[in-house]
Amino acid sequence: MLKSQEIREKAPEMDSLRMGMGWTKEELERPQIIIESTYGQSHPGSAHLDKLVEEAYKGVYDKGGKPAKFFATDICDGQAQGHDGMNYSLASREYIANMIEIHIGATPYDAGVFIASCDKGMPAHLQAIARMKIPSIVLTGGTMKAGPGMLTLEQIGTYSAKYERKEITKEEFTYFKHNACPSCGACSFMGTAGTMQVMAEALGLALPGTAFMPATAVELGSHAYRAGQHALALVEMNLTADKILTEKAFENAIMVHAAVAGSSNSLLHLPSIAKELEIEIKPEKFDDLHRKVPYILNVRPSGEFPGEYFWYAGGVPGVMEEIKDLLHLDVMTVTGKTLGENLEDLKNSEYYQKCQKELSQRGFKKEDIIKPRSNPIRKEGAIGILKGNLAPEGAVVKHSAISEAMMEATLVARPFDSEEEAIKAVLSGKIKAGDGVFIRYEGPKGSGMPEMFYTTEAIASDPELASTTALITDGRFSGATRGPAIGHVSPEASEGGPIALVEEGDLIEINIPDRQLNIVGVKEEPRSKEEMVSILQERKARWIKPEPKYTKGALGVYTKLAVSPMKGGYME
Repeated sequence: MLKSQEIREKAPEMDSLRMGMGWTKEELERPQIIIESTYGQSHPGSAHLDKLVEEAYKGVYDKGGKPAKFFATDICDGQAQGHDGMNYSLASREYIANMIEIHIGATPYDAGVFIASCDKGMPAHLQAIARMKIPSIVLTGGTMKAGPGMLTLEQIGTYSAKYERKEITKEEFTYFKHNACPSCGACSFMGTAGTMQVMAEALGLALPGTAFMPATAVELGSHAYRAGQHALALVEMNLTADKILTEKAFENAIMVHAAVAGSSNSLLHLPSIAKELEIEIKPEKFDDLHRKVPYILNVRPSGEFPGEYFWYAGGVPGVMEEIKDLLHLDVMTVTGKTLGENLEDLKNSEYYQKCQKELSQRGFKKEDIIKPRSNPIRKEGAIGILKGNLAPEGAVVKHSAISEAMMEATLVARPFDSEEEAIKAVLSGKIKAGDGVFIRYEGPKGSGMPEMFYTTEAIASDPELASTTALITDGRFSGATRGPAIGHVSPEASEGGPIALVEEGDLIEINIPDRQLNIVGVKEEPRSKEEMVSILQERKARWIKPEPKYTKGALGVYTKLAVSPMKGGYME
């Protein structure tokens, strides 16, 4: 018996209450499908999802099911930038996942269609799917169109820094701000939103070729309808999410992540999703797989093209074809077929011909966007995991966005205890070539682990600083981040990690090829490894743990329960 029918027998009020909102007797007896989404007028990535929800609803109903709409609206990282609103961002992932759990757990459904687009809504849905283990299909909300001259939102941070430095006029800056988001959809680059849409398909939970397509494309609505219909097929197959989300599936996702130069925030999200299934994804897994898989996608922020061109070039399947021999082709997917079978089906359809037509109309070819594996942008993937006496548990660097000059460097520490202090120092010219800018007490337990986007943009938009300095933090970065940025430093400062002990003038060794991050000197003078051990021990003895920044409300709960950034920053 279906779960929905079992619950009707256990809760006699169920029929009465549902008929009170318009259900018929015949509908009560149908398979019942929950349609979860982040729809709300919160930002462009969610404002259009109601239309996709309606199409999915029709798909479920026409196939013989009874759909029910539920909403857990997300926030916008872009609108939370530059103020304490960003502290809520990572925490919101936990609360959205919890709300979806409540929706599904309080009134069991037979399957679910999950629709989201953006930074925390997308991983929150995946986290909830993994936790609840019901038959599930994901529809991603797509990417917005680029503005005039291929203008995209991640460039606004650069223009903001240029405006602060009087390099552009107020009128020029206003023009860029008012034209960067010409449509609904996720930001048009491979940021966290785009990356997590790609991860949904790479994990096998979205229909092949549907992730991160233009939100304005007519096909997106038809895919929503198909997703609704397919939810009934999942019920028949009893294909639950845990049968798809295997360790091999996560490895596939990480390999695709390497190929597309995905957001560093995926190191927070994929381990958190896997943890729901008692699968441990260690940081070293990312590092190992990124060393094996070449970076081939020429899409911003690491590449040249806006996000919509990714789908025109073949999307996730197009990337998978280039690294096919590395993938686990035998994994089960939401189609009821293996990944290998899905890729063959696409080759035998008109999918790639349609993609080629879209590109040809724009004057480009596939190889302009998805490079052949034989001629990659870089021989390794985008992410590296650094360790050393500064980050005993690890730190994350997106080295695809770093100049060759910064792959190995020794910098002079300039520590700050908040982003506000750091960005003021950068914009006022106090940060010089060869400095290592530290922003600390911004980890999960410190302030909720906000992004350091504006400081990274201030550095990256300055040609001299971009090639001679680095930003090092226990906070995190926007998926749009460019330039020398090292985040997730663990243990975090609020837990007494070595990043809390860094002092002005310390020498900081960065060695990305050897994956090292160390404090190697004091007052700009080198010290031996043994001397540094003694110095750090003495500093730790003097360190005083700060009082919690938040003690009540959503952030009070999150900062109290959050685990290390290198574990995923989830609440435990």
